[in-house]
Amino acid sequence: MASAQPDSSFKKFDSAEYSSPYHIKPGIDIPIAIITDGYSIYGMSQIYGRPVQSEAAILALDKSNINKLDRPITSNYSLKAKNLSDKFFYGSMPMPLILMLDKKMRKDGLKLGLLYLETMGITGMLYTSAVMLADRYRPYAYNPEVPMSVRTRGGVRNSFYAGHVALVGTSVFFMAKTYADYHPEMRNKWILYTIASGATATTAYLRVKAGQHFISDVAVGAAMGTLVGVLVPHLHKNKNLADARLSISPVMVNESAGFHAKLRLGR
Repeated sequence: MASAQPDSSFKKFDSAEYSSPYHIKPGIDIPIAIITDGYSIYGMSQIYGRPVQSEAAILALDKSNINKLDRPITSNYSLKAKNLSDKFFYGSMPMPLILMLDKKMRKDGLKLGLLYLETMGITGMLYTSAVMLADRYRPYAYNPEVPMSVRTRGGVRNSFYAGHVALVGTSVFFMAKTYADYHPEMRNKWILYTIASGATATTAYLRVKAGQHFISDVAVGAAMGTLVGVLVPHLHKNKNLADARLSISPVMVNESAGFHAKLRLGR
C-alpha cells in the first residue's frame, strides 16, 4: 500500500517548502519498470519478426467475416496517413521532456522519469501481449489494390489493438495528469485533457485512414493508452490513506508485476 511519507531515495529533490505529489518505492517501481520495458522490447521483436504470410493465405481472407462496423475499413489504404501517424508515434515518446521546463517538476525529474518508464512499460507489455494473442489481420490485408508484397508482411497480423494510438494516448495523458497534479491550483484543467484527447483521436483517425487498423482496434488502443497514462501516476499520488475507501498500489511477486487493490466498506 502506498504511503504519504516522502521517499528517502528522493529526498534531495525536496525542500521544506516543497512537497512532491507522488510517492515512489524504488524497490518496487524500479523492478516493475525494468520487467515491463524489457518484456515490451521482447514482445516487439516477436510481433514484428513474424514470418511472411503466403499469398494463398491472404487470398483466402474473406471480409464478410469482419463485423459490420469494421468491414468498410478494408478499402482504406494511405501511405501519407501512415507516415503522419508515425510522426505522432515517435514524436510522442520524448514529449514528456517538455515537463522539465516547469520548475516544480524539474525538481522531481528522476522520480518522473522512473514513473514515465514504468507507465510506458505497462502500455508496451499490454499491447504486445494483446497482439500476440489476437493475431488479427490488418485491414489492408483484405484490399486487392494494395501490393501483395505489402499484404504478406509478417506485421500484417498486428491489427489488434492499435499500438500507435495506445502509446500516443499514454504519453499525452501522462503529461496532462502529472502537470495537473503538480499544479492543483490551475483552473481549466480540462484544456490539458482536451489537447491530449485531440492528439490521441488524431492518431486513431490516421491509423484507420491508412488501413493499418480497424475502428475497434483504435477504440481499444485509445482506451488502454488513456487509462494507463492517467492511472499509473494516480496510483502513485500522495494521499491520506487513512481516509481512503479504495487503495491501489503496485506489487511484484516472483518477478510478476501487477496491482493490489483494497476497498474499505463503511466508516
